[in-house]
Amino acid sequence: MNMSVARAVIGSAYGDEGKGLMVDFLAASGGVPLVARTNGGSQAGHTVQTPDGRRHVFHHLASGALAGVPTHLTQFFVSHPMFFMREVEALKGMGANVSVSVDPRSAVTTPFDVAINQAIELARGGERHGSCGVGFGETLERGLEGRLRLSVGDFEKGERHIRKVLDAIRFDWVPERLTRLGIAAPDYFPDFLRNDRVVERFIDDCLAFWNAIALRNDAQLPDGVLFEGAQGLQLDQDYGAFPHVTRSNTGLKNMIVVADEARIDEVEVTYMTRAYATRHGAGPFSHEDADKSWLSMVDPTNEPNPWQGSIRTAPLDLDAVAGAIRHDLALGEGSGVDISAALGVSCVDQVAMTFSVGFEGSVVPADRRGIADLFGSATGLPVDLLSYGPTRKDIVALEGGVLIGVA
Repeated sequence: MNMSVARAVIGSAYGDEGKGLMVDFLAASGGVPLVARTNGGSQAGHTVQTPDGRRHVFHHLASGALAGVPTHLTQFFVSHPMFFMREVEALKGMGANVSVSVDPRSAVTTPFDVAINQAIELARGGERHGSCGVGFGETLERGLEGRLRLSVGDFEKGERHIRKVLDAIRFDWVPERLTRLGIAAPDYFPDFLRNDRVVERFIDDCLAFWNAIALRNDAQLPDGVLFEGAQGLQLDQDYGAFPHVTRSNTGLKNMIVVADEARIDEVEVTYMTRAYATRHGAGPFSHEDADKSWLSMVDPTNEPNPWQGSIRTAPLDLDAVAGAIRHDLALGEGSGVDISAALGVSCVDQVAMTFSVGFEGSVVPADRRGIADLFGSATGLPVDLLSYGPTRKDIVALEGGVLIGVA
């Protein structure tokens, strides 16, 4: 009996670990028929830079598109029609594969989810949670109310149904949600909710999205699919430090559900980390005040923004990374899906030969030349990929700690 095997890329920290880079590398290596996004939504930003100079930050499509691999959005991905076509057009101009299939259960973000999200975060003042302000969590909250749920499969019912749901959201749900939270509606809300042009524009976005995608149930995913996680394990809604988490399961949990539906027997996971730690947004962050004179960070993607502020840096907390990975792997025990795992380390070129890591509760010096041994020992996983630059050509492969090839 032939075994069906999937690959997976999961972030082990707070996002920005190099997941896009690794997905592009694996997709370009051959044998990947499809990249499937298994959590999150358009708030993710996965950067891919190709060796020939093309660069894109992926929000809606999967990070294998520039390597010529199509995208699948699973039942756990939150679709955002307002952003989708803009990204498709940008990627078309780069010669990417913009073929997209979507599980009909994928929830859909509306303009009203975005507005509530931003109103809530603004009301928190100096106690913000670190939201991206694009309506991801609010979409899932609204989806708990049966008649207010809008999924990609609903688009098949036509404009009349979409408009009916939108009217219930803007006139019933928005006031109810803000009242539940004890938040006064911003001054612009009454005019915004009555503005029919918002609805008409969104319906246009939905129809464009619908005409650009194909429906595919997760159960129909092929052998060899590559699962792409978003955010990181330390932002997982069931594991991270609440309330500074994403409303999503960022690791194996969703992947196992999808694998089970698709009758995939084994998932080979690469957990990603930078050689140092980053966090974009509020929340606890170990060793942030430690000396970082050894760090020369290059990160054109994470520019300061009004919702999350500036990216934060620290020595990598190897204890936290190891704990998060152990917790995630435990989710696969008894699932019926065999899990194997390794570690990938990005941005090795951005730390000095002597740099710092958090290990066994302290910040200690580390030798960059021994990074594979140190990170492998700390996590209990083999380190099989190291990245020394922004493209797939800057990745070196290891086997048993020994260099076996350059991409």
